[in-house]
Amino acid sequence: MKDSAIRHLAAIVLMGLVSTLFAQFLPEEIAQRAFIDDFLSTAEIIKAEEIGEGVTKPIRLTLRKDGREERAAWKNPSGWQYGFWEGWQYEIAAYRMDKLLGLGMIPPTVEREYLGKKGSLQYWAKVETSLLKIVENKIKIPDEFLDRTEKAKYLTRAFDSLIANEDRTQQNMLYTKDWRSILIDHSRSFRKGPEFSDRLLYGQGAKGRPLPFRRLPRSFVDRIKALTFESIRTAVGPYLTDEEIRAVMARKDLVLKEIEEMIRAQGEAKVLY
Repeated sequence: MKDSAIRHLAAIVLMGLVSTLFAQFLPEEIAQRAFIDDFLSTAEIIKAEEIGEGVTKPIRLTLRKDGREERAAWKNPSGWQYGFWEGWQYEIAAYRMDKLLGLGMIPPTVEREYLGKKGSLQYWAKVETSLLKIVENKIKIPDEFLDRTEKAKYLTRAFDSLIANEDRTQQNMLYTKDWRSILIDHSRSFRKGPEFSDRLLYGQGAKGRPLPFRRLPRSFVDRIKALTFESIRTAVGPYLTDEEIRAVMARKDLVLKEIEEMIRAQGEAKVLY
C-alpha cells in the first residue's frame, strides 16, 4: 500500500476514534446502532400507548424479539400542522446525518409501518431529565459536568443550523443520569428556500438574539467540510429531496463561514478542540 493511501486510511480511522470523544451516546451504544436499527425494523409490536405530550402525537411502542424488549416512539406527521411543515421522514434523515457527521446524539431511528401507516420509529433512549425540567425545577448541573453540557449545547446549535431544525426546545433536549445530551424531535428540520438557505438559525448572523457555536470539535468541523451532495444523498437515501439536500449544502457554507469568522476573531485554539 502506498504511503498516501496509508495516511488516508489512518486519517479515516483517527476521525472515527476522535468522534467518540464528543459523542454523547457511549461507545458501546454506538457500536450497537446497526443491531438496534434492525431490531426496530423487525421486532414484534406487543404494546402501544399514547405518550400524551408533543404536538406530533407520538405513540410509545413496546417491541419484542428473541426475548429482548425495548421501547420506541412512533410518529407520522406530514404536511402543515399548527403553522409548521412537518415530516416524519426528517426524523430518519436527522439520525442518518448524525451518523454521517459522527455526532452521536440522536437515538437510532428507522422507517416502520404501524396500523397501515408509514412513520418513523425512534429508540427510546434511557434519559433522566430534560432541559425544561432543569429550568423549571432550578436543578443545578454539577460543576464536573458543566464543560460537557456546554460543549454539547454548542454542538447542538451547529447541527441544528446545518439541518435547519426550527423546533429545538427545552423539552426535546434530554440528559442522561451522567449528563450526556440526547436530542429528539426533528420533524421540523431540513427546511428549504431563501429564509433557511441565506441565514442560519444560530450564530452571529442569526435572526433574533444570536446564539453562537463558541467551541466545536475539530473532527466534527472536518466532517462538515467533507460533506458533498453525493455523500448526503448516499446517507439519507429517499428521505430528503434533491432540493432539501442543496439547502443543506448552502447552509454548510454558512456554518463554515461562521466558524472561520470565530477563529479569525478569537484564534483557532479557543474555537476548535
